[in-house]
Amino acid sequence: MPKNIVIIDYNMGNLASVANAIEYIGYKAIISNKIEDIKLADYIILPGVGAFPDGMKNLIDLNLIEVLREQVLERKKPFLGICLGMQLLADEGYESGLTKGLGYIKGKVKKFDLKDKNLRIPHVGWNEVYFKKNCILFKDLNKSEVFYFVHSYHFTPEEDVVAGTFDYGGEFTAIIQKDNIFGTQFHPEKSQKAGLKILENFIKF
Repeated sequence: MPKNIVIIDYNMGNLASVANAIEYIGYKAIISNKIEDIKLADYIILPGVGAFPDGMKNLIDLNLIEVLREQVLERKKPFLGICLGMQLLADEGYESGLTKGLGYIKGKVKKFDLKDKNLRIPHVGWNEVYFKKNCILFKDLNKSEVFYFVHSYHFTPEEDVVAGTFDYGGEFTAIIQKDNIFGTQFHPEKSQKAGLKILENFIKF
């Protein structure tokens, strides 16, 4: 049965590469910010590259806050946040001051504060991710895999949702899952075979 996959267009980049990755694994996604398209979605993906305040402002300006809450929290549709899209799930972010997030998961998004000053910020490049608990995203993958990251801020959840971590001068959140809500700090669409498998597993959820 065809799956209706919607990638949310809120002017925060990286949309076409996600759509291309999904097409590569045999599915078709539409890129849209129309409320009716989101209501008809079977799966919702919120990618994102850029600043937390800009992401929230764009979602608000496009009148997407309520429809996302309805479809994700009430109707329990499978949701995947990628990079900034995962961070926006938090209660609040601290980029250029305090900004309220979507609040789907208790926690905060803060800038890296690394003791090892030889480690560069933003964190850019390939990093091993360690899978910490059973999660549908990890089906047919090893206990750890390497994925591609680009970020200066990290999500610290305040509830038991961390499914995978990475080490970058300390242990940080790489993957979260709470019921139907998934998030990856890395970019699965840029992470070759393992990343494509993450996307495929999400769509089979």
